[in-house]
Amino acid sequence: MRAYMTRRILLSALLVPVFAVADEPLKISRAKSDFAITADPNAAAWKKAKPTRASIDPMGKDQGINAYDFRILWTPDYLYFHFTCPYDALTLKPNPDTKNETYALWDWDVTEVFIGADFNAHHRYREYQVSPQGEWVDLDIDRKAMNGPNAVKWNSGFEVAAKIDAAKKIWYGAMKIPASSILKGVPGAPEKNEAGLKFRMNVFRLAGKGPVNGVGPSRSIVWKKIGNPSHHTPEVFGEAVLVK
Repeated sequence: MRAYMTRRILLSALLVPVFAVADEPLKISRAKSDFAITADPNAAAWKKAKPTRASIDPMGKDQGINAYDFRILWTPDYLYFHFTCPYDALTLKPNPDTKNETYALWDWDVTEVFIGADFNAHHRYREYQVSPQGEWVDLDIDRKAMNGPNAVKWNSGFEVAAKIDAAKKIWYGAMKIPASSILKGVPGAPEKNEAGLKFRMNVFRLAGKGPVNGVGPSRSIVWKKIGNPSHHTPEVFGEAVLVK
């Protein structure tokens, strides 16, 4: 297991949970219909999605140029995420493989979605990642029995897209996540997305020239403040709700 994943797992296991003060859930609008995933921020499909800003590190410190926007849409069968990520420097994996899953993708520039639908089991959630080069990884997380190699064997069937605009120093990423990959196995959950359905989630970005403790990009930028270095702190995930 790569060092950064090990560090994240150990920190999440050892730190005492601190429960977040409840915020108003993030409202996710419904798309008119399913669409082919695209990283193009000007694509018609993304126009209905309101941008949400993520600009702080896990401890709440502003991250300047590496702040980013994300947008989310839903249909009964999918959740769609789009990321707009200005950068000062990129840490990219040599010889990227966009056809096969890239384990330890978190050692490079990447955006991450941690999301779950079981409010009675905070330790169970899914993790989805996309890099500026279109690499990807998805993981089935059980925080009570963290095991990176086993978690990565899970396959959500999600799709990704990405592109780098070197002239503007912005990279764009997108995900198309099957609803079933989040909802399956959750007691009482519907089989498909529907208005009123709530999720627990946090959204992350790893950015800049590293390393942090020997590996990875130099900065972690988050949607919801964590209060410790580990992304795997589901006790402080924010909430999102599907609206019509």
